[in-house]
Amino acid sequence: MAYRVRTVRDLGEFRGAAGAIGHYFGWAPSEEDAERFARVLPPERLHAVFEGGAVVAGAGALPFELTVPGGPVRCAGITVVGVLPTHRRRGLLRRLMTAQLADVHERGEPLAALWASEETIYGRFGYGLASLQLMIQAERTDAALRQDLPAREGQVRLVDADEALRRLPPVYERVRRRSAGFLSRSPDWWEHRILGDRPEWRRGAGPLNRAVLELDGRPAGYALYRLAQEGSGIDWKRTIRVQEAFGVSDRATREIWRFLLEIDWTDALDVWRLPVDHPLLLLTSRMNALRATVQDGLWLRLVDVGAALAARGYRADGRVTVDVTHDDQLAGNVGRWTIDGGDVRRTRRRPDVRLAVGALGAAYLGGFSFAELARAGLAEEGARGGIARADALFATSEKPWCPENF
Repeated sequence: MAYRVRTVRDLGEFRGAAGAIGHYFGWAPSEEDAERFARVLPPERLHAVFEGGAVVAGAGALPFELTVPGGPVRCAGITVVGVLPTHRRRGLLRRLMTAQLADVHERGEPLAALWASEETIYGRFGYGLASLQLMIQAERTDAALRQDLPAREGQVRLVDADEALRRLPPVYERVRRRSAGFLSRSPDWWEHRILGDRPEWRRGAGPLNRAVLELDGRPAGYALYRLAQEGSGIDWKRTIRVQEAFGVSDRATREIWRFLLEIDWTDALDVWRLPVDHPLLLLTSRMNALRATVQDGLWLRLVDVGAALAARGYRADGRVTVDVTHDDQLAGNVGRWTIDGGDVRRTRRRPDVRLAVGALGAAYLGGFSFAELARAGLAEEGARGGIARADALFATSEKPWCPENF
């Protein structure tokens, strides 16, 4: 039977397309789930593969802005990508990704980004590993702040969901505007994805706690966390699970983490999705006790190389030519691009660096240098000193950080 690829047209098809990946996580979206999800994922951004009248695969694209060095850029957030196990190895994923990338390109979104459930999949579709993340699982008493830090400042208050919806987004926006890897959040995203507290989202922990830090009488940071309990008697263990914690300044970051690390009657700290250069590593007195592990973070795809390079800010003056050697899905990206004083144009100049579109995605946010890519065999110097020139141009003061999985 022939397969057809198109966007979904009603809630039933929406449930089927989202449920293709849900199958692997034990999740069959209800009508209520689909209605809620459709508030952040427009049906016209959810592609499905049909066999007759049945949905056998799906892939969605959330309409985001992604902060890159220089400011926010339109970006498709790729999500719920999956093929039912009955239809594997039939080329359906490639058909989905090809149709989706064509749609993203037509909509004028220069970038696409995703979190990979299986990191071996997306390189062949032009995505590059653009950021890393730290996971921390520490005993709370071992994660104490250094004793030489300034005394406690400010005040932390626990707030309800309504007040959090007013107080937290402005703080997040201040951080987002200057932090490469952060995503825009609509009011629906805040209400249903960030501050939502459905019982099935708790994973054995308690309700969501919302803490707001005020410095000089103004909100300057916040933390979202849950408390999980396991065991009993002398084996009772209470863990702080931090969903996210931000400060608008170094001072605010220090104080919101001071609050989390000093919560009484807790034994352990569990944190996901911190950047590899987060100040917590040096704010604590025993970094090794944090038991930090590195994992892959955001994957990035340049859908329109020229537009993406033109939208980025650069750290140094100078002229660098990048040769995109191949792009299997979007042939228009292949070729040489010169970046000169913020202007980006196609060129015939000798390239400073040669690499595939996926490797350029790895360098784009500043997560990896061109020198690192070259050492891994993912980039090649085209002119003497070209790698160093490219690294000087693309340099960033902080590592990119995507604090949420979508």
